[in-house]
Amino acid sequence: MFVLTQQPSVANHFLAELRDVDVQQDRMKFRRNLERMGELLAYEISKSLPYRQAQVTTPLGIAQTRLLRQAPVLATILRASLPFHQGFLNIFDQADNAFIGAYRGHHIGEEDFQVEMDYITAPDLQDRTLILMDPMLATGRSIEKVYHALLRFGIPAQTHIAAVIASPEGVKYLQSRMPECRLWIGAIDEKLDPHYYIVPGLGDAGDLSFGAKV
Repeated sequence: MFVLTQQPSVANHFLAELRDVDVQQDRMKFRRNLERMGELLAYEISKSLPYRQAQVTTPLGIAQTRLLRQAPVLATILRASLPFHQGFLNIFDQADNAFIGAYRGHHIGEEDFQVEMDYITAPDLQDRTLILMDPMLATGRSIEKVYHALLRFGIPAQTHIAAVIASPEGVKYLQSRMPECRLWIGAIDEKLDPHYYIVPGLGDAGDLSFGAKV
């Protein structure tokens, strides 16, 4: 598991602004900071991907370089992930894309809820690199359900899961249930509250990006 803010960097500034209740009033700034976190995590993930030797012709000669063997597939859980997704797409600009509509459904008793999923579209994933993203990794159950739904499109060669903020409970859940996937996290917070929201977190990323839903 990689945690971006364990090392001093400008990522801490972007994350601080995402959390700040005053800065959150500016939706465009909030979306841009999600996008920036996506760019930074995409860059870190890029270091782990397979490359090939290549040559590039310049006006003065030939330059040796290394290029990605294949662009990854970027999979996004709607709607909160859209700005985060754009950050990844800014880095992996030739990527194929998958989109999934998944959300918390009705509660089952006092301490549980269903994960509803009513939309999914994806390219062929067989032997590809899959990057599955959601800005808030709370319980991990939405990610797990989406991941297994995506496998109908093929078995990826490798899968990376990216989130801006995660709970310790969500991290532990995914590590135990999906050990084949590598986690890339902006920050790990203290805990989940009784309603399964991350504390201190930042609130509802979808509402802060696009407005409150009814």
